[in-house]
Amino acid sequence: MRKIGIGLMLLGTLCGYLGSVQAAIEQKVMLMLGGQYCDLYLGDVESALKQLPGVKAVDIKSMKGHAIVTVEGDKTTSSQLVKAVNGVKGDGWHCSAQVMK
Repeated sequence: MRKIGIGLMLLGTLCGYLGSVQAAIEQKVMLMLGGQYCDLYLGDVESALKQLPGVKAVDIKSMKGHAIVTVEGDKTTSSQLVKAVNGVKGDGWHCSAQVMK
């Protein structure tokens, strides 16, 4: 009986560890931004990206014309990031994104 209890305790510890490792996996996706007036609406682009699940951070200042997006695990795909940027519309302008490989 004691061996079963120890086994269950080890199994619970292992499951908790694996869950925390999965949560800790992050990836950075670099998007090249384009569009006639996109530079004027970077705040809207940043907001649109941050609304997606799993987006932990958006850096639009380090590299002009690019957004570096930190995504947790596989909660959001790069195509969803592109779609979010392409969905930001204004009167007479547009902003587009392309994933840099």
